Amino acid sequence: IMGHVDHGKTSLLDAIRATNVIAGEAGGITQHIGAYDVELDGRKIAFLDTPGHEAFTAMRARGTKVTDIVVLVVAADDGVMPQTKEAINHAKAAGVPIVVAVNKIDKPDANPERVKQELTEFELVPEEWGGDTIFVEVSAKEKINIDGLLEMILLQAEVLELKANPNKRASGAVVEARLDRGRGPVATVLVQEGTLKVGDPIVSGVHWGRVRTMTNDRGEKLKEAGPSTPVEITGLSGVPDAGDTFHAVKDEKSAKEVAQHRAQKLREAELAKSSKISLEQLYAKIQEGDVQELRVIVKADVQGSVEAVKDSLLKLSNDKCRLVVIHTAVGGISESDVTLASASDAIILGFNVRPEPKANQLAEQEGVDIRLYNIIYDAVADVKSAMEGLLAPTLKEVALGRVEVRETFHISKVGTIAGCYVLEGKVTRNAKVRLVRDNVVIYEGSLSSLKRFKDDAREVVAGYECGIGLENYNDIKVGDIIEAYEIEEVKASLDG
Repeated sequence: IMGHVDHGKTSLLDAIRATNVIAGEAGGITQHIGAYDVELDGRKIAFLDTPGHEAFTAMRARGTKVTDIVVLVVAADDGVMPQTKEAINHAKAAGVPIVVAVNKIDKPDANPERVKQELTEFELVPEEWGGDTIFVEVSAKEKINIDGLLEMILLQAEVLELKANPNKRASGAVVEARLDRGRGPVATVLVQEGTLKVGDPIVSGVHWGRVRTMTNDRGEKLKEAGPSTPVEITGLSGVPDAGDTFHAVKDEKSAKEVAQHRAQKLREAELAKSSKISLEQLYAKIQEGDVQELRVIVKADVQGSVEAVKDSLLKLSNDKCRLVVIHTAVGGISESDVTLASASDAIILGFNVRPEPKANQLAEQEGVDIRLYNIIYDAVADVKSAMEGLLAPTLKEVALGRVEVRETFHISKVGTIAGCYVLEGKVTRNAKVRLVRDNVVIYEGSLSSLKRFKDDAREVVAGYECGIGLENYNDIKVGDIIEAYEIEEVKASLDG
């Protein structure tokens, strides 16, 4: 069942099922594709209620693949709307015949003739005008002519000779799938051929399993489901994608083998296309026509910066290179950010945040480009110039060492001195430093003093303790990390 928002798809379904589900939908929007079956004189019809709003276009595009007949709902008082056209195009693209249900004919301003007139533009010509499209005038609210609609659908099905063999292993499509806290992965599937029984080994996409339970839309437990029966099944190893096909196989072993083989294939495809990207190589790749998208992950210390960065980055997209922000969040750069970046060839931009040590190591292994800034403008300028191939000589920072604050002392006239332990690398007297608390930078500057015991020291290496004073900054707390670094100027090269 397809049609424009609020033209009465769900209420029509309800009238057909003669129950009331509408109130349960948030704002009357059908969130999950609902799948129901009804019976008329011993003949069964399975309905899929595709959500009507724009946001679900993709879902609806998948929905058409599993249907034999599309019922296009058009409100008699409203006529053809943008999504009505969209639905028609989906149905045509999938080569599915359309039955038009003109709904809300009980309304005083209903004008079914106008609807017929408008639909002729889309080559949907009613039979009484010499066309071949079935039009049925109904009212879901007043339950007028609902049986007539079902009759027409069944008639259409007879004309199309829609048949399936119930005596073979089941196959069909996954309509919707989700993770349920109590039952694990739950998939709503539509059996299209054969008969699915409880206990059947099945494979769907990269997931496999054995049908543990089967429930229909009324919540009744089923032992078996024949062709065009929508059921919810549990027992899969993971959540399949909606639109995946599923097949019952002879035993669990082969189910597992097929699923693993597919997973392997998927992984190979992923690896094949993942040559990591960095800002330096961006221009060269755009020139070669390699990069159509630059994907970016944005992390910042506060939500406001995240939004600001995201917006200013998105404005940079041009016809050669689209900028896509795939993930944004507040907080330090974590391992999962790096994994995501590596999986999707993205660059990580950090604002006033630091990568966790583990994330840094992983980024080096995976070849992920992490860029850290404290001014939004710099980042935007960098990305822009990278896209135009004009990266200025970058000031590359060379990490010297990490120091942990273990004790703090207040000394009059001097301020706060941190009793520290050098965790890795070294700290030198003239190094630049930043104070990091919970992966967020709270001070950048230089050292005012570096001492071992009473003596001034030029450098202190890992494993030793030292006293550190920060230039004009006293709010040091135990547990803070001081990072020492030097700035080197590196000429930007396009081969990176």
